Amino acid sequence: MPFDISAAVNIMGLAAVAVFAISGALDAARHRMDILGFMLIGTATGIGGGTLRDVLLGSVPVFWVREPVWILVCLVSSAATYFVAPRLASLSRALVWMDAVGLALFSVVGTKVALDFGTSPLIAICMGVMTATFGGIARDVLCGSNLTLMNEELYITTALAGSVACLGLSSLNVPDSYDLLGGFLVAFVLRALAIQFNLKLPNPYRKA
Repeated sequence: MPFDISAAVNIMGLAAVAVFAISGALDAARHRMDILGFMLIGTATGIGGGTLRDVLLGSVPVFWVREPVWILVCLVSSAATYFVAPRLASLSRALVWMDAVGLALFSVVGTKVALDFGTSPLIAICMGVMTATFGGIARDVLCGSNLTLMNEELYITTALAGSVACLGLSSLNVPDSYDLLGGFLVAFVLRALAIQFNLKLPNPYRKA
């Protein structure tokens, strides 16, 4: 039976939406919101990046309007987090790692969706980075938190690396799904290293 790459993209996309929704809900927990606040912030975080991608590509109605299962995944993930969050030792730590997983997943899903839409490689990379980062921006703005992408350690760079790796592997005609998995691993490992070891790009504007 041939491998269905579109199914793999959808599965990774659903996983990314769920993980980002959880990250949004965790931020809602830090701000002591009620369950509806969890669901609002979680949903905005989960679908934010993909919505921007679809609007820019002209793929309308956007994905969650065409297939409401995406909204359902956000709502269920956010509601579940409402009951689990009080048992977590560190909400901030959990948020950082959920965000890292979502960032890595969305960087490759956004790239693949854009390529399937017929964009150029450059635009596909831009869409991958936007899909990976915009949901987190929406979460931080709605919660009044410091923007995660403004942290000194590598963030946008990791999404860019995952997108480029996915695109590069795809151009090498590797077996289906290897480009998705490879891009995800590159983005996640790089982000994990940045979190653990405070890796950052040189910045002459950073205060000593």
